[in-house]
Amino acid sequence: MSAELIAKDKRFQLNSPNNTLKVKVSMGDSITYSISFKNKTVILPSAIAMVLQNKVLGKTTQVNNIRVIKNKEFNELSVLFSDQNYSLIFRAYNEGVAYRFVTSFKDSIQVVAEKADFNINGKPAAILQETDNYTSWEGPYIKYPSIAEISNGKRATTPALFDDKSNGIKVVIAESDLFGYPGMYIKKQGDQYIGDWAKFPTKTVMGSWGDFVSVVKERGDYLAKTDGSRSFPWRVIIATDNDKDLLNNHLVTKLARPSEIKDTSWIKSGKAAWEWWHDAMLPGASIPSGMANRNTDLYNYYVDFAAANKLEYMMIDAGWSNNYDLTKVNPKLDVQGVIKRAREKKVGVFLWCVASTLLKDLNKNLDFLNSIGAAGIKVDFFDRDDQEAIQWIELIAKEAAKRKLMIDFHGCSKPTGLEKTYPNIVNYEAVRGAESDKWDNTIDPDHHLIIPFVRMLAGPFDYTPGAMRNKTKAEFKPIDPGLPSGQGTRCHELAMYVIYDQPLGMLADSPTEYEKAPDIMKYLSAVPTVADETKVIDAKLAEYAVMAKRKGDNWYVGAMTNWTPRNLKLNFSFLKPGVSYTAQIYTDTKDSNVNATQYELKTISVNSNTTIDLKLSSGGGAAIMIEKSIFKK
Repeated sequence: MSAELIAKDKRFQLNSPNNTLKVKVSMGDSITYSISFKNKTVILPSAIAMVLQNKVLGKTTQVNNIRVIKNKEFNELSVLFSDQNYSLIFRAYNEGVAYRFVTSFKDSIQVVAEKADFNINGKPAAILQETDNYTSWEGPYIKYPSIAEISNGKRATTPALFDDKSNGIKVVIAESDLFGYPGMYIKKQGDQYIGDWAKFPTKTVMGSWGDFVSVVKERGDYLAKTDGSRSFPWRVIIATDNDKDLLNNHLVTKLARPSEIKDTSWIKSGKAAWEWWHDAMLPGASIPSGMANRNTDLYNYYVDFAAANKLEYMMIDAGWSNNYDLTKVNPKLDVQGVIKRAREKKVGVFLWCVASTLLKDLNKNLDFLNSIGAAGIKVDFFDRDDQEAIQWIELIAKEAAKRKLMIDFHGCSKPTGLEKTYPNIVNYEAVRGAESDKWDNTIDPDHHLIIPFVRMLAGPFDYTPGAMRNKTKAEFKPIDPGLPSGQGTRCHELAMYVIYDQPLGMLADSPTEYEKAPDIMKYLSAVPTVADETKVIDAKLAEYAVMAKRKGDNWYVGAMTNWTPRNLKLNFSFLKPGVSYTAQIYTDTKDSNVNATQYELKTISVNSNTTIDLKLSSGGGAAIMIEKSIFKK
């Protein structure tokens, strides 16, 4: 398109490949965009701008050139402005729309502010994790029947979901490809939401947990100082009228930068034995256990348990070394000997550490962890996502990759696709997970059926499932210290291993508890953490979900409901036609409503024409392992 034509018409439209999503962009004194889904407006005209120290990107715009790229996955509109040192890119996928600024200034720049408005049409319901700070992504979700009921100035983390009950359209606001820039929140302002970010920290002290967390005392009057030539994060708007689509939407990951790691053969997903959730207690074991006995014998027990049950890893949490100097190892623990024993049994070991301690001398500490044979590290207590903290996360991932160390980030902000750029990142926390069973009742089956529809859109999360002391709503009580319980039935808990995205998945409970139930352990040993194919069978936002995942020739199915019991039909049409399979089905029993540990296991033959009824108790679920039979029909 010529510059003359552009000058006459400053309105552009970009459609998704399937034409369900349309974004309209208007340029003049300011830049605005609007989005429709199936010809229904979901985002009303909303302003876009970036305020630099000496320039505003997106104000009084003069378009120099545009470029349109069309392919099967997405359509792209790239607008170059007349001063030729910045552009604005829009992409429309079938899954959603995204935009970003790209700058090409010679010198470094200071971003004073960003304008990212989300003028949501109507008064939809909302599911939000609200926060009054910039330090936590692990809060419970609040369900609002209408955004009109939300107080002005309320801030929420992203992804954030809005549900227009009148037309069934769900809109999710998220971001992708975040690096060298603060993470995005959204804040209620009048009738709309606006992007909100932590300012750059100018004064920090050690405080909070154990005085090993970097706490911000003062912030500057800008968001970031950064390279003048760079791409800024994608602002993402997902829209769908099918709840099932939310469970298999990977737009955030698609938008992220490609991998920086050429050889990824050493990066392996898997499940891990883990001692922290159950206070390292091994009831009935022949050795002393508990947090006071975290020694060589105790961790060798976990190694042997992992090896016997074909778990790829074990996680050694806080206590193996000094919190302020991780090279000072607990004298009760021959950590190098435990790692050597584990490696001989084909079990890798992850070691926990504090982010600020690791960063004191990153290269030295990573070299030490590498020298003692760690397969990976669990890095905890970032508790920030301003520009400095986001830079820390990327730096740790980059330097760890050089030493072939995998990473499980905890106490961190939500993922934005960095695990694609650095695939040695095998999980993030950034979710209110099973640890809260020790302190309160916030992570109940209602919560369990929110997080896969909202938080999981950002990427994987380390919920740490696996509770074997399963409780009904009436029976549950938080326990800390000691052996905690989980809310919902045992089959509900098993289903998490299929429904939740967790490339590194914990078995949070005590090995001796699992050893009491060999049939449960058979399932937990087999269920993969990364699948070759995923099918969403049935789902309703915040109520229930049924998913099937294939690894090789085998399939695994998980079904979960909230506190409402329900009957669901499972159609096995996802199986290969004409092939007979054997299905081992773990289901709730008629007594699971009063005794949540109760379950039934049966084995049946199935094929692509099979349909079965699944009766899910209150807080219930089902888990199925499906193996290809030897003969074909």
